[in-house]
Amino acid sequence: MNLNDSIQVLKGVGAKRKEILEKMNIRTVKDLIYTFPRKYEDRRTVSYIMNAPFNEDVLLEVIVVSKKLQGSPYNKKAPLKVLVEDSTGNLELVFFNAKYLAGYFFPGQQLTLFGKITLNNGRRQMVHPEFHRTGDKDDIRGLFPVYPLTEGLTQGQMRNLQLLAEPYHGLIREWLPPEIVDDNNLCPPSYAVTNIHFPSEERRVLEGRYRLVFEELLILQTGLFYIKKGIKSFQKGIKLDKNVGVDEFLNNMRFELTEGQKRAYKEIEADLEDSRPMNRLVQGDVGSGKTVVAELAMYKTVKCGFQAVMMAPTELLARQHIETLKKDFEPLGVRCELLSGSMKVKERRELLEDLKEGKIQILVGTHAIIQPDVEFADLGLVVTDEQHRFGVEQRSLLTRKGKDPNVLVMTATPIPRTLAVILFGDLDISIIDTLPKGRKPIKTFLRYEESRNKIYDFVRDKVKEGSQAYVVAPLIEESDAIKVRSAEEIYDELVPRYPGLRIGLVHGAMKPKEKDEIMLSFKNGDIDVLVSTVVIEVGIDVPNATIMVIENCERFGLAQLHQLRGRVGRGEKQSYCILISGSKGEIAEKRNNIMVSSSDGFVIAEEDLKLRGPGEIFGTRQHGIPELGIADLVKNVDILNKVRVIAEDIIEKDPALSEPEDLELRDRIRMMFGDKISLNL
Repeated sequence: MNLNDSIQVLKGVGAKRKEILEKMNIRTVKDLIYTFPRKYEDRRTVSYIMNAPFNEDVLLEVIVVSKKLQGSPYNKKAPLKVLVEDSTGNLELVFFNAKYLAGYFFPGQQLTLFGKITLNNGRRQMVHPEFHRTGDKDDIRGLFPVYPLTEGLTQGQMRNLQLLAEPYHGLIREWLPPEIVDDNNLCPPSYAVTNIHFPSEERRVLEGRYRLVFEELLILQTGLFYIKKGIKSFQKGIKLDKNVGVDEFLNNMRFELTEGQKRAYKEIEADLEDSRPMNRLVQGDVGSGKTVVAELAMYKTVKCGFQAVMMAPTELLARQHIETLKKDFEPLGVRCELLSGSMKVKERRELLEDLKEGKIQILVGTHAIIQPDVEFADLGLVVTDEQHRFGVEQRSLLTRKGKDPNVLVMTATPIPRTLAVILFGDLDISIIDTLPKGRKPIKTFLRYEESRNKIYDFVRDKVKEGSQAYVVAPLIEESDAIKVRSAEEIYDELVPRYPGLRIGLVHGAMKPKEKDEIMLSFKNGDIDVLVSTVVIEVGIDVPNATIMVIENCERFGLAQLHQLRGRVGRGEKQSYCILISGSKGEIAEKRNNIMVSSSDGFVIAEEDLKLRGPGEIFGTRQHGIPELGIADLVKNVDILNKVRVIAEDIIEKDPALSEPEDLELRDRIRMMFGDKISLNL
């Protein structure tokens, strides 16, 4: 017997069942054992027929009154109806295609039932309940695990497979050092696995779950610290001269840095002057001034004789950055250029030659920058804007353009610090939590369908006063499946409603060039009202845009709503965000009220995380974070904080994880991360 035995060693697992299990990545007995329940059904409390709630799973103890086969007794598909009762009333059990069950029931028989009670023509019914007859071997009472499944596999079959694998639990040995086990009161892993799958009481389930969550988060966090420590310990980066300052740039600025910007740059400057490569994430709300902080880092890099590169997710955003950089840097003698996909062949060739010879000090572009023919003379700093739009591999390709250059990552998507440490485990984190002086808070209102005419009148009046407006919809075109207003529908409605106003439409299905042209027209003031999908979530600055109307706001995540709201409020005028909700449900109301009451992106992100979970918001796969089997980054944040301290201590004492007591942890990190880990373990 071995944990790595093929799943086919278990009775009843033939070629077909093996194929079904492989869809769930279950190939060995160990894979099966470590496929944990997602929840438990509590079948310990008996309810009474007349007191039990409708459409909820309940446990009943009843006596059979009568039974009958509906229709012809010769029809194998004839439904079987069994009348049962308890001290409060009676209930009809219905079994379809179940003639074979007719002999199972007889008057006076005692049954235990588990299922949902529904009301059909005034009669209480249970359709296909699980049942246990007095004298049967398998009871249906107790705590029952509920597993993730795939097509072709039932809960009963999965529970039976786990029962067949139980003898293997004894092969699971303790692998954590005794001091970690004792200090954290951890149960043995074999005990944990047995009680997760076969719960006899809640206390044992909680003990087992705590152990398994603890070890999974410890492996994850130690792996991330290994990457970070490895990058800093084993690589020698570009160390910038401490005596080269940025006063010339600061004196040329049109405004004063905020406290948040000063703090972030101080942390960046310390990294740049260290011999180890910088790997830093700068988080800041929309409009907090992250670009200026990046400019300071680029200026110091250039003054020390190196080149800098900035990668943006769209060409439109790249063009916006190059405009800003040219305006700020060219008076100081720094040459900035844009590498664009629309450049002519000769123009591109000349630009790349100048870049390779070091004549261009700062290059801006989209992912086209990572093409093999883009070569730098001496790349010292890599800046990526809106990091969540790039995969880990893209960032890695860009850093390979130099000899371990410093890396600065910027994002306007506020990420709760706890999750940021995980998602960007190889990065140090700086947060800009202050907005520039004089910036007026955006007034946010929640309205419903009945207020639509008033909202559109408000938009028209503000536009006639000289402002511009966005109207955002969740879909491009109408859908039969989802009853929400589409961008095309709204556009068709607004054109005749606003005679004399210039209405534009932009969405993700358009060609990039067409999309950019429309966005540019809006920026230049040639469009008064822009109807859009979330394509504008990361977009250009339009200081004259002061109104943001978001249709069917319940269809967006909180962090996404906050990003959209950040498209306005960039000028001196008062700005407004109007959320039109198509739902008055409890959850929708809760989310909407968070948006109305808070303008703090980090507070909103925390709430979004609680409501939706990390995977849905950030798509953790593109960050290179392994999928977790039992831990939850939100619900288990207390354990995460505990293991972070332990993981940091392990890496501090043994950076290579080469000591005998750390070898097992090292192997488990390799298994968890696979080819996602960027160092050779």
